[in-house]
Amino acid sequence: MYKVLLVDDERIITDGMSKVIKWESIGTSLIGTAKNGLEAFDKITQNKPDIVISDIKMPGMNGLELVAKVHEHYPEIRFILLSGFSEFDYAKQAMVYGVKHYLLKPCNENTIIEALKEISEELNQEKEREQFITNMQETLENVLPYAKEQWLKEYITNIYANTDSTSYQKLLEFDLDLSNVRLVLFQIEGSFQVEQLFAIKNIAELNFKSYILSCSVGELILILLRDDGEHSQLHEKIEKIRKNFYQYYQLDCTIAVSETGKISHANKLYKEALDCLNYRFYLGEGSIITKEDIDNQNDDYDQQEFYYDDQKFCRMVKSGCWREVEDEINSFFSCLADLRLDISATKSYVIQLFNSMIRLCDAHSMNSYLTKLQVLLELETIHSMKSFFKDIAAEITDVFFQQTKNKHSSIISRVLEVIENHIADPQLSLQWVANEMLYMNADYLGKLFKKETGEKFSNYLTRVRIGKAIYMIINESDVKIFELAEKIGFGENAQYFSQVFKKQTGFTPSEYKREAVQGM
Repeated sequence: MYKVLLVDDERIITDGMSKVIKWESIGTSLIGTAKNGLEAFDKITQNKPDIVISDIKMPGMNGLELVAKVHEHYPEIRFILLSGFSEFDYAKQAMVYGVKHYLLKPCNENTIIEALKEISEELNQEKEREQFITNMQETLENVLPYAKEQWLKEYITNIYANTDSTSYQKLLEFDLDLSNVRLVLFQIEGSFQVEQLFAIKNIAELNFKSYILSCSVGELILILLRDDGEHSQLHEKIEKIRKNFYQYYQLDCTIAVSETGKISHANKLYKEALDCLNYRFYLGEGSIITKEDIDNQNDDYDQQEFYYDDQKFCRMVKSGCWREVEDEINSFFSCLADLRLDISATKSYVIQLFNSMIRLCDAHSMNSYLTKLQVLLELETIHSMKSFFKDIAAEITDVFFQQTKNKHSSIISRVLEVIENHIADPQLSLQWVANEMLYMNADYLGKLFKKETGEKFSNYLTRVRIGKAIYMIINESDVKIFELAEKIGFGENAQYFSQVFKKQTGFTPSEYKREAVQGM
């Protein structure tokens, strides 16, 4: 309902119009009447009517003066002026203040109703227009950040390389004269959702005082910053963002930072940041990488060739000694990391060594490891390639270790058998067993024996001989000392036997025999 105020110094007219016109039927409501311009202005100030129906000729303040004053303070209020024929020229003056409706007295109710309907329709259209504009402004306010993000994404990826985006930038209210900006790229490591991309943008916006704009480019988040000259503080803020993000999602980020440049060079800065990001292959996940990190490498690295003896490594794997294999793997990858060759070249060296290693396996195992070759190729850091390579190398090395262990066990079992069968032979020794019985190198056999049994051959032989002597003393009451010496390999040297026996047991053979008899 539009509010209407009637103004006329003739009460009969205001009373008549109040009663005759059905205000609600035309979408209006009569909020009151006034007998002159002064009273009318007071009521207008208090009640803010939408429409005023006023006579022109009134005492105190006439209708034209009322229109002028109301237009000054409340230009949105509409007027319908009533005038006599002789006052028509005055009514024209009201047109200056936007009055479109003036009616000649006497006028009937239908004429007034038509005028009210026209003004109501105008007011309706004005409201619709204002609502439409408000909706558009709200929509633009909501959409503008996304439009700016889209522009930044398209600008840094060089979509506008051959076009003038100036007018578009002006529409986005974007500063074209930014001369000192940086681009910061965030790459989330591991599997993540869109939510995490949004979180990075949000955390960055809160932490960077120099924040201008951000957008997503594929699976990367790009942040545009004003360069405030505080390079060390920038790194601190980036590290804080990385830690905050990890705290919330337990996901790490690798960050690349471009040099400073003009916004018009955004595409160049973007490519620079991408180059930095590629070096996460060498610097590892969770790094903050700048152009300086890349420039620190030797310019001649790309021309260097990396020589490595694959066969030497394969011999280590076949030996079954994981400690040696692991040390060699660490050395191999450390050398590649230091060289920082082209990433494809580094991967080719790793693949070459991987292929040499898996060819040591049987056909079934080799085919199984070949299926993992693609996984190795797709790994994005040298550290992850090293970990993957180590896992496979450990499996293969262990296979050879078990094979060697079984082979060694059979050899040592044969040595123990020789000792058992030749315990009485004074010639029994490591050299004799190796040369006369097993036909192998004595030093190698000695090392193998100690590795398998945990003690030297000579110590083991002495312990077995004394053990056999103790058994004979306890179970053969009439055995003589010289007989014992002969039966366990000391020959005719009973005195030496007695010395060895006492060293091992703390008693001479005779003392041990007496203790054994008494104990029985």
